[in-house]
Amino acid sequence: MSKLSEQLQEEVAKRRTFAIISHPDAGKTTLTEKLLLFGGAIRLAGTVKARKANRHATSDWMEIEKQRGISVTSSVMQFDYNGHRVNILDTPGHQDFSEDTYRTLTAADSAVMLIDVAKGVEAQTIKLFQVCAKRGIPIFTFINKLDREGRSPFDLMEELEQVLGIRAVPMNWPIGMGRDLCGIYDRMKNQVELFQGDDHSNIQVQKVEDYQDPVIRDMAGEFLHNQLCEELELLDVAGDPFDYEKVSRGELTPLFFGSAINNFGLQTFLENFLQLAPKPSTRQATEGPVAPTDEKFSGYVFKIQANMNPAHRDRIAFLRICSGKFTRGMSVKHVRVGKEIKLAQPQQFLAQDRDIVEEAYPGDIIGLFDPGIFRIGDSLSQGSEVTFDELPTFSPEIFARVTVKNALKHKQYQKGVDQLTEEGTIQVFTSTGVFDETILGVVGQLQFEVFEYRMKAEYGVDVQLQRLTFQFARWVVGKDIDPTKFRINSQLVKDKKDNFVALFENEYAMRTAMDKMPDVQFLETAP
Repeated sequence: MSKLSEQLQEEVAKRRTFAIISHPDAGKTTLTEKLLLFGGAIRLAGTVKARKANRHATSDWMEIEKQRGISVTSSVMQFDYNGHRVNILDTPGHQDFSEDTYRTLTAADSAVMLIDVAKGVEAQTIKLFQVCAKRGIPIFTFINKLDREGRSPFDLMEELEQVLGIRAVPMNWPIGMGRDLCGIYDRMKNQVELFQGDDHSNIQVQKVEDYQDPVIRDMAGEFLHNQLCEELELLDVAGDPFDYEKVSRGELTPLFFGSAINNFGLQTFLENFLQLAPKPSTRQATEGPVAPTDEKFSGYVFKIQANMNPAHRDRIAFLRICSGKFTRGMSVKHVRVGKEIKLAQPQQFLAQDRDIVEEAYPGDIIGLFDPGIFRIGDSLSQGSEVTFDELPTFSPEIFARVTVKNALKHKQYQKGVDQLTEEGTIQVFTSTGVFDETILGVVGQLQFEVFEYRMKAEYGVDVQLQRLTFQFARWVVGKDIDPTKFRINSQLVKDKKDNFVALFENEYAMRTAMDKMPDVQFLETAP
């Protein structure tokens, strides 16, 4: 075995790269912050509650995110903990940014699903879970806000199975809830973690014989101890045993209870997660599987972000390393354009804070300075031309005609539209008729607001959006496309790659067009 091969095996084994998925307001940004706090990556967690004091969550770096208190872009953070190199992909919780989240999930090896103890499984959680399930990646569940009144753990487990179709194996179990919360019992290690409010520096952990230990009765009182014993006896008999194979296939989710804002249950969760979560695994490419320990470097761009540093107006392409060792200044093949390029300014992140990185390994996410040569989905490789499976482009559901208010700013306007399209923030279509119109398509209304805000703040351009009545977009593929068939309640446009796209006002108009052109395909994603 070569020295590089040994080094790769060692480094890959340390890596844990995961995304946090949840519905908005489940506490995802707070959870991310507190994990970074445990990892020593930040000294003070800027929680949502502290926004008035001008402390913002580390993962929310864009100005509009700070103003509105929501995450609208996927952020990448890295820290070391207990011999592991941890890469957290913090994804937008808001459903209007689900497309960015879907793409980010392709760069993760596992996911942490965050659920509010009072609300259970919510709409956006279902969507994101389905993307993870489709990829078959392991999912770990953290039931948050245990310090508030919530639903019973059994109720939540049943909902996970009924709504998401996944069984859960509780790794710990709450002793009380809300105002009565006094601790959690660790089923794997036979120990009790006592609830100490928000003082994470002095987490009291006590070893016990089992859950019937009188120590727990003294701590929790007779009522709560009896309740704990009844619930855990039921789990021992009727619950699923822990099965690593099922977890790794995404068929069984390890379940943890805690309170992110109070740092309660987090250390137990983090340490268990790092033991159980998978290291970077083999990725599929058009030429066949690519193992992380392959010595030749490869990776792909899953996200592009412009203006992370407003002072420099820069663009960063986020690259997931899939195989080999990355070293600063190395030359790699940009497969799509067929050219060798030098990776001279690679960066690693703590949200907007960056450091130049000298070397990185499979599972790591690095930022590449982008002079305008990268697109989402681009593959980079050393030696052979490795092309990773394409990232999905989702069909937009809301459309608007866009015009620039000041015609003299057309150049800045075009630059802004081009860059935000390449980031995946918006999709741009041009009309095929006599009048040259630009139509934007998005998954959610909030994306339009962000588009308008960023055009003004970052490019100095005021734009006007006129909402259109279309609800569906379908990529139209075939030899017999007849533009005259798209006149009633529909319009034929072209995307950036000159593919035909049909926009429809309703399902009836879409079905009518399909019936008139039986030899033409109408696709939900770009060909």
